[in-house]
Amino acid sequence: MRPSMKRTPAVTALAVALAFGLCACGSDAGGGASVAAGSGGGASAGPQVIGLLLPEDTATRYEQFDKPLFEAKVKALAPNVQVRYANAAGSAQTQAQQVRTMIDAGVGVLVIDAQDSAQIKSSIEAAKAKGVKVVAYDRLAQGPVDAYVSFDNEKVGELQGQGLLDAMGSAATPSAKVVEIDGDAADPNSIDFERGFLAAVQGKVDIAYDASGMWKPDVAAEKATAAINQLGAKNIAGFYSANDGMAAGIISAMRTAGLSGVPIGGQDAQLDAVQRIVAGTQAYSVYKAYRPEAEAAAELAVDLLQGRDIGSLAAAMKISASGDDVHADLLTPVLLTKDDIKQTVVADGLYTVGQICTSTYAAACRADGLQ
Repeated sequence: MRPSMKRTPAVTALAVALAFGLCACGSDAGGGASVAAGSGGGASAGPQVIGLLLPEDTATRYEQFDKPLFEAKVKALAPNVQVRYANAAGSAQTQAQQVRTMIDAGVGVLVIDAQDSAQIKSSIEAAKAKGVKVVAYDRLAQGPVDAYVSFDNEKVGELQGQGLLDAMGSAATPSAKVVEIDGDAADPNSIDFERGFLAAVQGKVDIAYDASGMWKPDVAAEKATAAINQLGAKNIAGFYSANDGMAAGIISAMRTAGLSGVPIGGQDAQLDAVQRIVAGTQAYSVYKAYRPEAEAAAELAVDLLQGRDIGSLAAAMKISASGDDVHADLLTPVLLTKDDIKQTVVADGLYTVGQICTSTYAAACRADGLQ
């Protein structure tokens, strides 16, 4: 995990809720963008505005965690700075329009989680031409990016591979057939996840079917169904899902095919995935703590907005697919199994035991020692 920021202590969940309650919000053009004003209320446009653009609303993390945590940290660091927010809802074209809208509105810094890391390049170039600083968030966008905040994504893939091998146990043999459902190729993280996953499992299992689920549960379910039909349900020893959302779709397809007891994992530690881990229908996830990632991005954005050097905050370097050298802050992911729930997502305040252990999962929680 990233160590605590030097300027302020971590913002509590209550503070996040209060930040929402106190902000002044208004609609904006360009795909549902909105403005969340800091307590100063009178911040002007231009250098006092940070734009936050997130890629989609299928994964629960963006609206529930990344956005409010980012906004709360900016408010704590710079109360008079506004955050202008937009979600692309899975559309690269919408995100490009949102960037144009924010440039026209006079933002000083853009924090972008690119829906398509290649297509966003021209938008980033347009922002830079107007003097706007750019932070790539979670996914390394192409173009002249000033800083990048994410996790060590190859390590994420390695943990996913190791989690699958551990769950398969003695069934993990070079002839054991595994179905691999990757993320969207337009997301450079997908390549890193797959690279790390293959490094962990190659030669130890047989990747008998490989397809992209496009980060969409319904697409992942379709691909899983195709794999089951092609390979035969009884011949599949494990499933790899690049994230928890797609894992939910794959598990649904497995259930429809009458396939149970076959290990599957994901990443993101979504609440429903944690519940499936408790119940035993999902073997593992990868926990990438949202707070340190969102707060690191907020601190970089404020520093860039105020003209401070970011070298100490983003000490690593990454080369993007467009060949640009980018200052990077890469955080450490954690493998999440039922044995680690209390020490990770509960201890960090991501979820309470009550949120996890609803009536449907109460018996399993008691058996796992959560209650």
